[in-house]
Amino acid sequence: MDEKCPVYIRCTLNGSRFELSTGLFLTTETWDDAAQQAKGRAEEARIINNRLDKLRTKIQDIHNQLESCGEPFDFLTIKNKLIGFSDEKWLLEIFDIVVKNVEARLGKDYSAGTLKHYRTSQKRIEEFVKNHEGKKDILLSNVDFNFLSSFDVYLKRTFNTMPNTALSYHKHLKRVLNTAISMNYLSRNPYESFKVVRNETNRDFLTLQEVRQIQSKKISVYRIELVRDIFVFACYTGLSYSDIAKLNSNHVQIGNDGNDWIIIDRTKTESRCRIPILPVAKEILKKYENNPVSQTTNRLLPILSNQKMNTYLKEIEDICSINKKLTMHVARHTFATSITLSNGVPIETVSKMLGHTSLKTTQIYAKIVDSKISNDMNQLKIKLSSEGSGNQNQIVVKGLA
Repeated sequence: MDEKCPVYIRCTLNGSRFELSTGLFLTTETWDDAAQQAKGRAEEARIINNRLDKLRTKIQDIHNQLESCGEPFDFLTIKNKLIGFSDEKWLLEIFDIVVKNVEARLGKDYSAGTLKHYRTSQKRIEEFVKNHEGKKDILLSNVDFNFLSSFDVYLKRTFNTMPNTALSYHKHLKRVLNTAISMNYLSRNPYESFKVVRNETNRDFLTLQEVRQIQSKKISVYRIELVRDIFVFACYTGLSYSDIAKLNSNHVQIGNDGNDWIIIDRTKTESRCRIPILPVAKEILKKYENNPVSQTTNRLLPILSNQKMNTYLKEIEDICSINKKLTMHVARHTFATSITLSNGVPIETVSKMLGHTSLKTTQIYAKIVDSKISNDMNQLKIKLSSEGSGNQNQIVVKGLA
């Protein structure tokens, strides 16, 4: 009986080739050279032929994947991928790893909103690579300054993306590239050269007088009155729409001072907010504690959809003669500026109540307050100067004769 021989696979591409052991052994008598498979219908032959077919399919799949990406490759690239060795990785391949990591830590380290944003960024990158590069993916080594710059232009031209929104996409892509560095697939992050700058935005807020103007307005239409009350509640608590929407009795606790506090983890960042409930906010909670919708949903306030809230807030602008666009974000900004910082509440305390993860975020409001103080003082200077120039009384110092 003939001794068994190892079965090798030979792959040829553009005149070059490599040979690789399959780990299978057959005698020359049981090998069909013309069909390139084991002879017979025995169980052993069937298993061997099945493994050979899978190996052929795998090689063809590797070839098709490399070809569709459009990057140059040779027979060694195919061989390295076949044996599981490659010092080159693909951008979307690593992006997928990052997204799956966020997904796995959902509810612990990341919120559903964060996962949604990462998936949107992933989709934008896929579209850009396909439309701009004409490929399904791009090698990490080809992600350079020009790639990032072109991606930035693509976002702003194609989707009319504002600079600060584009910054979010770049933030996610930067993290993907840092992950590739941590996994030793990339040596340097191209964002070291390509800098994305955040634009300072105008954060509208109401003065305390405007808040009281809205708060004291007599409104006969229930839906408008409800939205007004919830907006005022946000002005005195700093809570966002999503946090008010989930607010229930478990979030109201007695603090060490014996007073009622709202203690809630923010929907957006999952950072904890600790907010003493001011009298106005407490009155609003009491007003709706027996509301049928509140009791049915186990929520403290019968809040409407975000879309309806913003629609009815436009009506409140007219009813209360407010010459500013009212949104739930404006209420949150108002709490940070007119309600707290302008009245001497330390910025560290405000930051804790707002649930900011960084004091830098809260400092944006401090700049707004400083600007207002500066304007107010300039007006005071003008007023004092005007009153001084109009004073006809003079002090005359007479010398001795």
